[in-house]
Amino acid sequence: MPAGGTRDILDEFDEDRRRPTYPTVTTEAGMVVEDRSSGFVGDVVRWSFEGVTLRDRQQQLRHFTWKPGGFLINGTPVTLKRPEATPVLTQNVSAAGGFIDDRSNGASRARVAQPHRIWVEGTHDAELLEYVWGDELRELGIVVEPMHGADDLALRVREFAPTADRRLGVLLDHLVDGSKEQRIADSVVEQHVLITGHPFVDVWAGIRPRTIGLDAWPNVPKGIPWKQGVCDAIGFELDGFWPKLRNSVSSFADLESSLVGAVEQLIDFVAAEA
Repeated sequence: MPAGGTRDILDEFDEDRRRPTYPTVTTEAGMVVEDRSSGFVGDVVRWSFEGVTLRDRQQQLRHFTWKPGGFLINGTPVTLKRPEATPVLTQNVSAAGGFIDDRSNGASRARVAQPHRIWVEGTHDAELLEYVWGDELRELGIVVEPMHGADDLALRVREFAPTADRRLGVLLDHLVDGSKEQRIADSVVEQHVLITGHPFVDVWAGIRPRTIGLDAWPNVPKGIPWKQGVCDAIGFELDGFWPKLRNSVSSFADLESSLVGAVEQLIDFVAAEA
């Protein structure tokens, strides 16, 4: 290194030359790979712009971001890449179901909205799904709708009248044994409806606290609304905190696995061929 500790650009070029290079493999459904960092082995069940989802022999799903040399195929380190997007249909649709102008110029386009739906409890849940899975949802033509509460879910499901060609997926907050949400889910017995959920009181807690520099979400005393209690504990105004939290998410790696798995199950269910 030259005097004074300044790096020479030639040193950097030399480091680049010494970095390992890996063959690039295009991801395919059913391909068996191993994540090098965790040792998780599974077959590829889906991918998005953010990463790839693997399923092991116990049907457990885990999600990994694209990374150079991040995977093994038959013991060989490789760089997986997402298949090139192809034009699939002719009209774009927003995650809320509204059609938008086609500005793709031949690139990957959204499908015309399908009759299937995914319902979530509130606006923040819907925004988070759009933020992380929006590209995939548009490609599949799946519309996400907020219910603004789930107390009358059984009635709403009957009104929706699900069929094999009109499937419904529902994402519930706080879906744990003995909860009100679990009782609501148990009240819906429909062949063409899938209800999944996460264990958190609010979808905010499904975002890993590290994304905003916290080791854990604060404990909120009973009787205090969870969102307000969190903001009080970290010294932030409730109004305006959600956009900050949502924008801290860059991929599904910033979400808790239970939330990711629940959403992935719903997408698979409503997107499946009848």
